[in-house]
Amino acid sequence: MINVGILGAGGIAALSHLPEIAEVDGMRVTHICGRTERRLRLLCDRFDVPRYSTSWVDLLADDELDAVIVALPHPLHADAGLAVLQQGLHLFMQKPLCTTVDEANQLVASSEARPGQAVYCRPSFDPVVYEMKRQLAAGAVGTVSGALARHSHGGPEIYYAEVTDSFEEPRVEDDFWFFDADTAGGGALIDMGVYSIANIVALLGKVDHVTARMATVAKPTVMEDTATLILEMASGALATAETGWCDPARSSYLRVHGTAGKLIKRDESIDYIRPSSFEREWAEPLVDEIRPAPVVNQHEEWLRCIDSGEQPQLSNLWVARHVTEIMLAAVASHDKGARIAVKTDPQLF
Repeated sequence: MINVGILGAGGIAALSHLPEIAEVDGMRVTHICGRTERRLRLLCDRFDVPRYSTSWVDLLADDELDAVIVALPHPLHADAGLAVLQQGLHLFMQKPLCTTVDEANQLVASSEARPGQAVYCRPSFDPVVYEMKRQLAAGAVGTVSGALARHSHGGPEIYYAEVTDSFEEPRVEDDFWFFDADTAGGGALIDMGVYSIANIVALLGKVDHVTARMATVAKPTVMEDTATLILEMASGALATAETGWCDPARSSYLRVHGTAGKLIKRDESIDYIRPSSFEREWAEPLVDEIRPAPVVNQHEEWLRCIDSGEQPQLSNLWVARHVTEIMLAAVASHDKGARIAVKTDPQLF
């Protein structure tokens, strides 16, 4: 049995990590740390967690722990992740990995010095993305020419409404750390753009250059609430990643185009579309539905890596560092009105 501690007692712990781990054989949460005792007691009662504390020191000193999930606000991720690794524990990092490339490099160096510790980094990838990757490797679309990914929602205030309701607390109307440029570490790009960028990297590999434009359309912040990135892939393909906090109808899509066809991600399947003729522009295309085999959820995958001594195939530290550098390059591109090079290289196992 793997004993897990959680750093952070907010919405992501309450709505994602705790209920999911409760369904995983061989893993249990035995310690949770946060700032608010009322929330900690509620989560311990709700999910049968035996111990809580309000101090990182107490949690990391718990010698019964085997692994720790970092589920803190974005700017706190790096320090917490480094502390977990230095304690000799397996690590699960909530997205985004961190807020600077220097922090990402420190995490990679610390992990590489401890190869026996499994490091799982969000975002996780669903069975459809894994199947799309297999189809691309098999040449289903020929030479990849382009891709389009978007992930967006209505903003942190919608997320916070769900969180406060889950904790049976009064609604908070205007006190969201997500909107504070001094504490958030970035706007919609680092919060939501991480998903669309990570999907493109998972499927197409390394990004060489980024050109980006960002805007503040509707949210009460000086940071961006909307962003569009053009990604120049090392393969020669071009990809577009979109994100934002001004899309309450929610959008999440992923498409890859190539010289022999295209793949379009659906919720649980893939539309595989290819031409019926290469000489008649308006000929009806051939359309097949591909239904992928299921893959394990994020915590089961982490547990598998802990047991096997491997690192995750896609949700690993090197991919997370690459995605972090892409997001920071996008900010620099917008600020400078320039095309920005990306130096790191993802490792896709």
